[in-house]
Amino acid sequence: MSELALFSPETLINPYPAYKQLRDENPICFIKEMNVHVVTRYDLLRDAIRRTEDFSSKFDAFLGGAQQMMFSVLDDEQKQRAQQIVSKMIVTPPTMLTLDEPEHTKYRSLVSRLFTVSQINLSASDVRRVIDKSIETMRGRSEIDFMEAFAFPVPLVIISDRLGIPEQDKAFFYEAAAAAAAGLKMSPVSGEVLLKRMQLAVDLQQLLIRLMKARRVEPREDMITILATSRLEEEDRLLTDGEILSILNQFLVAGHETTTSTFGWGMLNLIQQPELIERLRGNEKLIRTFVEETLRLEAPVQGLPRLVTRDTDLGGYALKQGDMLMLRFGAANRDERQFPNPDSLDIDREKPGLQMAFSSGVHHCIGAPLARQELNLGFQALLASFTNFRLDQTKPAPGADPSIILRGMPHLHICYDSI
Repeated sequence: MSELALFSPETLINPYPAYKQLRDENPICFIKEMNVHVVTRYDLLRDAIRRTEDFSSKFDAFLGGAQQMMFSVLDDEQKQRAQQIVSKMIVTPPTMLTLDEPEHTKYRSLVSRLFTVSQINLSASDVRRVIDKSIETMRGRSEIDFMEAFAFPVPLVIISDRLGIPEQDKAFFYEAAAAAAAGLKMSPVSGEVLLKRMQLAVDLQQLLIRLMKARRVEPREDMITILATSRLEEEDRLLTDGEILSILNQFLVAGHETTTSTFGWGMLNLIQQPELIERLRGNEKLIRTFVEETLRLEAPVQGLPRLVTRDTDLGGYALKQGDMLMLRFGAANRDERQFPNPDSLDIDREKPGLQMAFSSGVHHCIGAPLARQELNLGFQALLASFTNFRLDQTKPAPGADPSIILRGMPHLHICYDSI
């Protein structure tokens, strides 16, 4: 399987036939053009994730290389503008996503205070309030772009509220957060689009720093306050601005982009399998399984790298120190060796939580409980309020963004009936 076949835009739109071929014929495949060893089988991913001493999460070099490839589209004048923008940007050190133990733990243990069971339970009423507001905007209509009307705004409003973004700054925050997530797609864009994203990133840093300073003087009940006022116990110090910005940037992507895409794919599942609707409506247990199955079938993060720290092997496949793995969660989640009838959504599936959309081990997504809360409450409300979901045949058919990392759906034009 060549790099062109696996990571071409055409294949990324529907990678699952390629994933199956790789799982069956070459479950660890070296892609020369990307300089990565792609891992597609469930058992091999679990093994790689577990072996943190052999396979490191310090993959900053991979991300840096991808960024440099994107900068190659800039002409000389644009490169000068880019340098001016970068000069104003605060450097963000690795914190959670791209660190190993024990450095990873010192940040994760601090951030975990935001995601206790009590904190999640307390947030349920706020989540319902945001969801209900979007439901009400849908009631007066029968045709919408579901991504624009519900899937995008609901998680974004929720994360902005949790962070403590002031009302007057929310419009800018939404634009900047969307740009940050778009950058992770690693999809080719024009030089002007890239420059705009960079400027938004700088402006977002300035907003967040202003809020951090304000919260240290006047604390509130929000994430920015907790991060701005908490201390790293091992070093007996406050987090630096760069460390806080690094953590918040991860929240931005994990806190809305992944949930947005799962809302979209879940709605498409309801449209493609309308017989599920009556079974799901009012049944919280089955809705939970439906959410897990949607996450499994369309993993919002399709893959992430790992750096090989020493000569070793994975499932008998030889690897050398310095090699880069690409763990494909989207492929592992459809591995028939782990999931019977892997391409089918089964709301009666046993142990649906074994899917790896949120990874596993020490790097299991810390915000997964909040994402599940939003998705479960969101689909409960949608199914209680509407029925007869169907595609709007007068609009373009839905499809995935061709992205190496994320599995997003830009538009989903639907029709529906109110109950």
